[in-house]
Amino acid sequence: MKQHNYQTQITWTGNQGKGTLNYKSYSRSHEILVTGKYKTIQGSSDPSFLGDPSKYNPEDLFLSSLSSCHMLWYLHLCTVHNIIVTQYVDNATGTMEESADGSGKFTQVTLYPIVTIADSNMKELAKSLHEKANQMCFIANSCNFKIHHQPSILIE
Repeated sequence: MKQHNYQTQITWTGNQGKGTLNYKSYSRSHEILVTGKYKTIQGSSDPSFLGDPSKYNPEDLFLSSLSSCHMLWYLHLCTVHNIIVTQYVDNATGTMEESADGSGKFTQVTLYPIVTIADSNMKELAKSLHEKANQMCFIANSCNFKIHHQPSILIE
């Protein structure tokens, strides 16, 4: 079995002079850096947890990881099946439930890919490949809940 290793660096940038003296004394701001990548991602927590709403939070990145992994597998599968995709947009949604102790977990994600293809004869196959993409997606396979899909297939 092949192994692929990944490494990121997270640097907290939110010390406002008092460190973590109390819950409101620090910013949740941080930087996400991946060696060799073009830009640093500015992160924070969700605004519900005193985060900066203009920055990406872990929940945003988790949902976008699921959506983009699915898309990349889907495009690959379309190539294998000679389906020409000319446009792909996904408006993914997710629900995270917070527990009484402050912990939480995602309980539901639905992907809503809108895929435009060139050949109307391939519409049913194009729609069915979303299930296979879900089975192949590395991120979806790492989740402990089902990822739902409600695809739309348009013809160019």
